[in-house]
Amino acid sequence: MSRTIRVGSIAAIAAIAIASLSSCSAGNKAETLEIKPDNTSATIGTDLLLNNIVVVTGDESSGEHTGPVNVSVNISNTGAEPVELQSIVVGDGGTAVFADEKGAPVSSIVVPAGGAVLLGGNGNPSARVASASVHVGGFVPAAFAFKNGEKVAADAAVTPNKGLYKGWGPTASPAAVPSKAAGSPAATTGAATPAGTAPTTGATTPAATH
Repeated sequence: MSRTIRVGSIAAIAAIAIASLSSCSAGNKAETLEIKPDNTSATIGTDLLLNNIVVVTGDESSGEHTGPVNVSVNISNTGAEPVELQSIVVGDGGTAVFADEKGAPVSSIVVPAGGAVLLGGNGNPSARVASASVHVGGFVPAAFAFKNGEKVAADAAVTPNKGLYKGWGPTASPAAVPSKAAGSPAATTGAATPAGTAPTTGATTPAATH
C-alpha cells in the first residue's frame, strides 16, 4: 500500500513539473510575440540584421497610394567594422533620400560596429522616397545596398501614418517661396530701409515676416 502511494506521489510531482514547464514555455512565447513586431526582416552574412522593415505612407487607412513615403528599418551590426547604407529603393525605382537625426541631408547612413541604427521616427535618421506606388496594408519590395557591395531585398509592410507609426510618415515638401513681383516696394528700393527711417513711398512698411 505504501509503495502504491509512493509511486502515485512521484507521478503527481512529475505531472506538476511538466505542467509548470509547459506554462513557462507558453508564457515566454506569448511575451515574445507581444514585443516582436510582425514585420519583415532580412540578414546579410552573419553581422547585419535588418529588422522591422516598414514603408509608411500618409494618413489614408487603405487603398492605393502614389506619392511620398518613408522607409523605417532597424539595422543591427554585430561585426567589428562599421557598415554604410548607401541606398534604399522602394517598388519600381523610388530611391530614398537620407537625412540625419536633425533633418540635414546625408549621402549615406553609417551603422557603427557593434551598434544599431533606427531609420524613422522623431530624433532618428530618415529615408524618404519622393514618390512610390504602394498598396496600404499590403507589401512592397524594398532593396538595400551597402558600400561594401552587399545587397538585400525584402517585402516591406506598408502602413499608414497612424497608430504605432503616427508621426513616422512623410512630411509635405516645403512650399516654394514666391518671388517678389517687379515694381513692388520691396523690389524697387534696392536696399533695406534703415531702422527708424520713414519709407519714402508713403506706404507703411510691413513688419518683417518670419
